[in-house]
Amino acid sequence: MFLPSLTPNGLSALSRIDLLVTRWVARDNSTDPGDPVRRLIAQLARFGVVGAVGFVVDTAVFNLLRFTVLDPADVHSGPFWAKVISTTVAIFVNWMGNRYWTFRDQRRAVATREGVEFVVVSLGGMVIALATLGVSHYVLGYTSAFADNVANIVGLGLGTIFRFWLYKVWVYHPERTAAPVAEPVASEVAQ
Repeated sequence: MFLPSLTPNGLSALSRIDLLVTRWVARDNSTDPGDPVRRLIAQLARFGVVGAVGFVVDTAVFNLLRFTVLDPADVHSGPFWAKVISTTVAIFVNWMGNRYWTFRDQRRAVATREGVEFVVVSLGGMVIALATLGVSHYVLGYTSAFADNVANIVGLGLGTIFRFWLYKVWVYHPERTAAPVAEPVASEVAQ
């Protein structure tokens, strides 16, 4: 996988992590390197790294907006809209990371349908995060920046579990991403 060089030794941080995960999965310690559990753990590690990048993007954008143009002192629903915008930006970052790294062996040749399904699942995760923030901020009345960030982190955690499961069983499921089997032509059926 090509990732741009970000460090003096020629490997980006993601390339180094990918190399470590790949070596760990292929390591011979009397278990089959093709073991589904090892592959799942490696995939979870990659998903975690992509998720961590998405978390940083989401949290940074959320706080940037919450403390500037969407400050609750100026815009009553500011934290809500800051969360919508920050999650939208993070969804794009996460799709790129998951498509080209975490689930690279299961991605589809045509990105459109995969992208739509990814967005649908991600929006479900966003609803979970928004519900958590909404309950904390508007129902329980915890309106401080600290409380909003705690609710944000809890919502992201719950949404992450939801998203990984649906990415695995729906968006990037191997049976859905495999090349379609060609149907026999009429002349082959007649023989």
